[in-house]
Order: sequence, then structure tokens, then C-alpha cells
Amino acid sequence: MRLLAVFAAAIALVGCANSGTGTVPPKTVEQVDLQRYQGTWYEQARLPMFFQRNCAQSEAIYNVQEGGTLGVTNRCRTFDGDVQQVQGQAVAQVPGETSKLWVRFDNWVSTLLPGLTKGEYWVLYLDDDYHTALVGHPNRQYLWLLTRDQTLSAQSRATLLEEARSRGYDTRELIWRRTDAEMALQR
Repeated sequence: MRLLAVFAAAIALVGCANSGTGTVPPKTVEQVDLQRYQGTWYEQARLPMFFQRNCAQSEAIYNVQEGGTLGVTNRCRTFDGDVQQVQGQAVAQVPGETSKLWVRFDNWVSTLLPGLTKGEYWVLYLDDDYHTALVGHPNRQYLWLLTRDQTLSAQSRATLLEEARSRGYDTRELIWRRTDAEMALQR
């Protein structure tokens, strides 16, 4: 009987191991040097947000601003060849911790509902040269594979996919960047 009670207590403890905490969030990099991170990043693949549904090629341009915030410019070239652009700002979720940012874009919704329109931007992986990056949302519904070059090497592709999978992201539904040649054929 005593053995049964110990076994039942052990089962109860295991069942409560993650009780109240929900899904464990993905691991991020320790810190991001925003000076090195600024500049242009080309999106190679994504698990997209709604506003990206018509994007064939996307890029993000970051610039460090006073106070340690990042200015953000996102550009999208649509399948029709039109260019759409939106600007915003990124700030650390916790002062001094630059791997987890809040991003808010300048639009009428953000003006009306500023607290509800900020998105979570977590830097999950960043190579030592600041040449490839993996960025995602902690709920694992959104993901971006970014590089400094418009093209993606096979090695970088393999590394970014492995890093994404190791953090619990489903990479089977990724939407890949269209090449210029693919865009020309589509017109």
C-alpha cells in the first residue's frame, strides 16, 4: 500500500511539472548587438502573418535610433511587382535584453490601439557574423528566415531549418522567397 501511495504521488508530481506554465517558449539568443544587426535583411522564407499574404519578396531594414530603439522599414514586392512599405519601431521587451523585442508599425490601427498592435519579435538564432538570422513569435505561428544576401546558400538553408525545428517550429508550411527569374516568368 505504501508503494502504491509513493507511485501515485510520483505520477501526480510528473503531471504537475509544467502545470500553469503552458507551452515552454522557444530559446532565443543571449543578446543582439543592435549596431551589428542594423541594415538590410532579406526574408528567405516565412510562416507569414496575414499582412504578408501577397508578398513574393520581402526585406526588412533596421536602423538604431536614439535611446537604443530600432527603426524598422519592411518592404514587400507583390506577385504583381508592386512594392508595399510600412515603417515602425522595435523596442526591447525588457530594458537591456535585445533578443526579445516589441515591434509596432505606424498605421491607423496602431494610432487608435497602441497597446494592442505591438508584435513579439524574438531573435532565435544569429550566426557569429550577423549574416543569417532566425526570428519568430513565441507562439510558434510566425517565423522568418533572414539573410544579408538576396540568395540563400544550401548550408545556410540547412542551418536555419535545423535551428527552427530544434525550437519547435513546423517548417513544412514555410513560404519561400521567389527569385527574380520566377517573378519575371509570372508576369
